[in-house]
Amino acid sequence: MTKFLSCLLVLTMVWNCKDEEQLAFEPLEFNSESCSGCPKVSIAIPKALNKDTLSTTINNALQEEIISLLIYDDEIEASTIEEAIVSFTNGFLELKELYPDEPVGWEAQIEGKITYEDQSLLTIQLTSYSFTGGAHGFSTSRFLNFDKQKAIELDNTQLFKGEEDFTDYAENKFRIQEKIPQGTSINSTGFMFEGDEFYLPFNIGFTEMGLQLIYEQYEVASYAEGPITLTLPYSEIKSFLNFDLEP
Repeated sequence: MTKFLSCLLVLTMVWNCKDEEQLAFEPLEFNSESCSGCPKVSIAIPKALNKDTLSTTINNALQEEIISLLIYDDEIEASTIEEAIVSFTNGFLELKELYPDEPVGWEAQIEGKITYEDQSLLTIQLTSYSFTGGAHGFSTSRFLNFDKQKAIELDNTQLFKGEEDFTDYAENKFRIQEKIPQGTSINSTGFMFEGDEFYLPFNIGFTEMGLQLIYEQYEVASYAEGPITLTLPYSEIKSFLNFDLEP
């Protein structure tokens, strides 16, 4: 066998192995009915196609998260995304009936994308924007992390070998990024951590750039500050993680 063919065979094997790690997805879209005076809802997410427990877990987790973002009508116990869109629409129409001169319509946009995948882990990020009146809309981001081998969605506590040690590390990096002097209160420069103690955000997820910690608007700072993202390289945090990553 020639040197060229040998190299080609190796590359093909590597490519095939990489493909085997990837789950099969297709784009899935939902849109509200187009009508005058109705709120606009648009949703675009990946749908796992494998007929197995993992795909069911992923699809159910995405559906539940989207329902929680859209539910407004207490009389509807939404169990599907379509029912959640109806709930969101009903919430607006009820408000419109009470305040017919209210000129502002409602809007909801939700998008899901895969931010990380290897043989063991899959992370999907849901970003959303909603406007239901008031001075401004509300944007949010949510990471869903999955253990592909166990076919389960992971809590943040399951990501780390020692969450307390990782929290100490993350606080040091947060202080450096946000220019908070060591030895001072975590809120000394204007942050609003409850109890004046640093803590991890609810929103933690794997990306190709590293592990991202996202503090949403209002979580630890004013709305004007926007979301605060801390990205930690895997080379620096691998000792804290329960998974051997393959970035």
